[in-house]
Amino acid sequence: MIQTGATKLLRYALKNMGRKPCISSFLGKLNLERRLSSQVALTLTKDCHYSARAVLWNGGNKPRGYSTERKQGSPEILSKLFPQTATNIDEETERERKRKEDEETKENEKAWKRMKFGFAVFGGSGVALLVWAIYEFGKPEVDADGQIIEDEFSENPIVQQYIQRMWKSLNYYQKMIQEPSRAKLLPDPLKPPYIQPPYTLVLEMKDVLVHPDWTYQTGWRFKKRPGVDMFLQECAKFFEIVVFTAEQGMTVFPILDALDPNGYIMYRLVRDATHFVDGHHVKNLDNLNRDLKRVIVVDWDPNATQMHPDNTFNIPRWSGNDDDTQLMDLISFLKTIATSEVDDVRDVLHYYRQFNDPIAQFRENQRKLLAQMQEREREEQAKAKPIVKNWTRSFLGR
Repeated sequence: MIQTGATKLLRYALKNMGRKPCISSFLGKLNLERRLSSQVALTLTKDCHYSARAVLWNGGNKPRGYSTERKQGSPEILSKLFPQTATNIDEETERERKRKEDEETKENEKAWKRMKFGFAVFGGSGVALLVWAIYEFGKPEVDADGQIIEDEFSENPIVQQYIQRMWKSLNYYQKMIQEPSRAKLLPDPLKPPYIQPPYTLVLEMKDVLVHPDWTYQTGWRFKKRPGVDMFLQECAKFFEIVVFTAEQGMTVFPILDALDPNGYIMYRLVRDATHFVDGHHVKNLDNLNRDLKRVIVVDWDPNATQMHPDNTFNIPRWSGNDDDTQLMDLISFLKTIATSEVDDVRDVLHYYRQFNDPIAQFRENQRKLLAQMQEREREEQAKAKPIVKNWTRSFLGR
């Protein structure tokens, strides 16, 4: 009954101000008549009584909804109307926050467990691998009867024996990778009556004689450089031709078989004949078993011949273009050295190493030499011409 009276009083107070629909909507949304308890109803009645009386005293000149006093009182009234709802929202938010924190804590614990398990697996695998390596590479050698062959480590404690043998084996494999497979890469020079060419020409195969090319239709193919057949044929007359490359033998040998059916290439050296230095396969000419004063290396990679730059004649790397003439020009250069019987080719190569394009510089030197020879020939002809004329006059009695 109190609740009904408060509602009627509020409606009566606001009737003359045109606010009845709004307050009715407000009361309908809150559903006061059905949900409020008696204590809340008493509080609302009291607040509505004061509010209605204040509005009546103002004479209806200013709407209650737009007064500062009403705005400040609204939260207090709503909090009194729905204290349980606000408490429930705070509790729900707190429970949600705790639930997320618990989930994050559990996830972090699972991640840490997985990490520890991974460390344990890797650590155990490393220890097992180390034990296997010590046993496999450190065990002593045995003879055909299964008897242990004593070595320099046999008198040491058993664990020390295995570790020292393993270390020796690892050094051996490292040396096998980094150093050539043999000390003498070429056999001794031929003895009479066989003919040993006076000079040795060392050629790189890849991008000097052939160029690798790959397409979807054909896969990998090797393209012959223009003039390579004539180059090998002409150089074989004056040089001992050796192909020295860092490629694998199973790749090199079939290519050279197809490239050189006439056998102009006398020897073939592949990757196992190189030194492995700072990530590069280096050609060490000291193991070539030839006099370095008569060895010429033709290559495009300075790193491959870094141990003997004075014996190297660098040419541009061939990229597969068909208009290349480097080998044809190189024939003239090499034949000039051979026919001139140069005692130490390193002096000539050292001179041409200062140019970016030594072949072009050689052609320019040839042109200058030819011009000088023609000029000298003209001078000699000019000097000899008066002598002939005088001899002819005396012969004819003039």
